Formats: sequence, structure tokens, C-alpha cells
Amino acid sequence: MELNKDPEVWRRLGRALREARERRGWSQEELATAAGVSKGAVQGAEAGRVPKTRMPQTLAPIARALGWPAGSVELVLGGGEPPGGWHDVRVEIADEDVAAVMTNAMVRSIDGATGAEIRQAARLAVEEMRRRGYLSDLIDAHKNESNQNA
Repeated sequence: MELNKDPEVWRRLGRALREARERRGWSQEELATAAGVSKGAVQGAEAGRVPKTRMPQTLAPIARALGWPAGSVELVLGGGEPPGGWHDVRVEIADEDVAAVMTNAMVRSIDGATGAEIRQAARLAVEEMRRRGYLSDLIDAHKNESNQNA
């Protein structure tokens, strides 16, 4: 089986591992001890680093320590859900994605502005939302709204 090198897939896995650890109330050091791996291995797994040549040997013990059944890492890397599903995994959105959504909205509503001007306005808006802490609040509000509608 060929190793998936898609960075987004590895970031998804990292988020799922971090959320599973946090749900247990463990620090990275506690997970490392439980898994019998280094803290750096846990940090690398949670960071979603794409391996160069092969599946890191430390992933299986980390997943086992979190209570994941065998094959869960491969399932997530293949696009499947982590044990417990994604509903417990915090939504993260990159500044660039927020800026793209805002830019598209501005293009539809602003007449006469250049694309560069609109992109700059979107970047400034994202920076201001991050500075004020609103962006994470918007993400949490969306998550709560989704959970209430489910």
C-alpha cells in the first residue's frame, strides 16, 4: 500500500489525535508515556507532519494508548472517521480560507473594486478578527449551531 502524502490528510489525523488526547485530559507527555514513545513523536503526530518514506512506527502505539482500535490510523488517512467520529473534533479554518470566502462575498457586493483591493480588504478583516479573537468565536458558534441542528 502506497503512503498517502497529502498534507491535509495528515493534518486531519493530527487534529483527531490531539482531540482524543485532550478528551482524556492528558498532556502530550502523559500520552507519550502511555504509548511508550517520545514527546516529540506525539508532537509530530499531532502536528500532522507528512512522513518522508513510510508510516511512522510511533503512530500505532499512540493510537492504541488513546483507545483507538487497530487500523484506525489508516482509516483516517484514507478519509474515514476517527473513533468517536468528527463531531468531537474542533473545526479549524485557515486564515486563507476565511479570506477566500470573504473575498467571494465582497466580489458579489462591491462594484468597481479590483480583485487585489478586495483580497487586501479580506486579509485585513481576517487579521482584525484574529486580533480580537472573533474568528475562533465564529468557529465555535458554527459548531454549536451545527450540533443543535443535528
